[in-house]
Amino acid sequence: MPLETSTCNHLDISHIRSSCATCSLRELCLPVGLNEQEIQTLGDVVSHKCKIQRGGTLYRAGSKFQSLFAIRRGFLKTCILEQDGRQQVTGFHMTGELLGLDAISTEIHTCDAIALEDSEVCEIPFEKLEEISRAIPSLMRHFHKIMSREIVRDHGVMLLLGSMKAEERLATFLLNLSRRFLMRGYSECNFNLRMTREEIGSYLGLKLETVSRAFSKLQDENIIRVDNKHIQINDITRLRMKMGNTTCDT
Repeated sequence: MPLETSTCNHLDISHIRSSCATCSLRELCLPVGLNEQEIQTLGDVVSHKCKIQRGGTLYRAGSKFQSLFAIRRGFLKTCILEQDGRQQVTGFHMTGELLGLDAISTEIHTCDAIALEDSEVCEIPFEKLEEISRAIPSLMRHFHKIMSREIVRDHGVMLLLGSMKAEERLATFLLNLSRRFLMRGYSECNFNLRMTREEIGSYLGLKLETVSRAFSKLQDENIIRVDNKHIQINDITRLRMKMGNTTCDT
């Protein structure tokens, strides 16, 4: 499993509760009310934190699946390489989200995971996670909830790339980011984009020029204000109207 331009260190068990407060691991432990022995058991599984520099690769398509990764901080993208050499972005992942779920069934990663900024992840060896889940059944129930959420998100992406116009796709994308930032205690109306316009276009199935025009139109209508990578949503109600009846859970 390649962890390019990254370093791994032991995660101090005494900090598990605070370190998991803003990541998907909180759904595997904190709400369940584990006792100290169970926390110790979980700590033996979440044993490493890996730092990935911007542009570094967490894992590559075709590599053997061994672990899931919870993003402690930072932002990553997943992508696949097309036959013509173009990179197709399949997702953007932020603090508190899990990476590697796509490889559970085939035991082979289907995409590359690349850091869009200096990031840090917790490594969760899947085999050990399965072992302790048999001893602590509530962990697997919460893990199933996470997997279900990922399935819903994939369904949302299919809707996104269906019959929606460029402005609708961009509005849905921005509202999705807004909701995810809000869930983590950040502003839903002021945030920085970690990805480029080209990467957004790849994800949304739009050309770079089309993405730029869609941003400009939303700004001309005073729905958003764009300052390089900083986005300010001036009227979130009108932005929601742009996406019509489509869900933003993508």
